[in-house]
Amino acid sequence: MTDHRTPFTIADEKRTLRDFLDYLRDAITRKATGLTDDDVRRSTVPSGTSLLGLVKHLTYVETMWFQWSFAGLDVDRPSGDLQSGDTAESVLAAYRSAIKRSNEILDHCGDLDQRCARKVSVDEPLSLRWVLVHMVEETARHAGHADIIREQVDGSVGR
Repeated sequence: MTDHRTPFTIADEKRTLRDFLDYLRDAITRKATGLTDDDVRRSTVPSGTSLLGLVKHLTYVETMWFQWSFAGLDVDRPSGDLQSGDTAESVLAAYRSAIKRSNEILDHCGDLDQRCARKVSVDEPLSLRWVLVHMVEETARHAGHADIIREQVDGSVGR
């Protein structure tokens, strides 16, 4: 697996956060690509976490934070759990679609202080800045998990 470089963005805050988020999203999709369906579903840890499960969870998170919470869209909130009919192809396609929609929402919002349309677990709606930082944190956490699981599945290392 090729090692990809951290983005060295010299830009405003929004562009920098988005570049890091896109870098991490790409890392997730690379880790879950090029394996058999059995391998991408294989768990090597007691919790049952698999590469495909991580992608499915991140699809849910992208949809919930950008579309449902921030934009206030009435979207079907996808399950974060693997279903019997899920395939690597379908789960990765759904993740890519959620990322595309998230980025479209980001493209149309210039103010990181803009508040979410819906509140989530707090008294006040959170800001787009908070959502972006949270998504970098959430995706980075799972990219690290994906690094370890992929290495355990087939020995591939690298970002």
